[in-house]
Amino acid sequence: MGLISRGFTGRRREGAEDLPPGQYLTHDFPVLAAGPTQRVPTDDWKFTITTETGARHEWDWAAFTALPRDEVTVDLHCVTRWSKLHTDWEGVSLDTLLADVETSAHYALVESYGGYTTNLPLEDLTDGQAWVAFRYDGEDLDPEHGGPARLLVPHLYLWKSAKWVRGITLSDHDEPGFWESVGYHNYGDPWREQRYWE
Repeated sequence: MGLISRGFTGRRREGAEDLPPGQYLTHDFPVLAAGPTQRVPTDDWKFTITTETGARHEWDWAAFTALPRDEVTVDLHCVTRWSKLHTDWEGVSLDTLLADVETSAHYALVESYGGYTTNLPLEDLTDGQAWVAFRYDGEDLDPEHGGPARLLVPHLYLWKSAKWVRGITLSDHDEPGFWESVGYHNYGDPWREQRYWE
């Protein structure tokens, strides 16, 4: 007789078929940040896109929330190995924000209130892949989760979805952000387990 009974397949993780390798499912929403929680009043909040030529496009809270908005349901995957499936958000697509921005840049450096930065290829922010989100699960976004507004790029690990977002600088060259400068993978695809540099 073998060590394992015939038909034994082990314990199946709930939702495992929807999870990238090495991830586990959570139903809560863990709070992780590289620094203290930023509390930015909407009266003071501004979002700016700066092109590689220095041209600036800026929205205050009233102008930003008057833009067309999307409601999206997406899965989140954190580099610390938790995943949360079917999360509901409301925000402004980067396609909308970039519609009148003339650029030939290929890269974006995202900056947050508090000084956090992260880098992405510009093509990962377009074609319905990214939003500046300000509502979660039908409510205004809490500061602990990045409110009043955070970047949402759900096809990459969550550190790329910068909390307390304040702006994006477009560039012809790639510049590593905070976590990328200390060993996290430059791209961060959860399906390829791009957690850290090899």
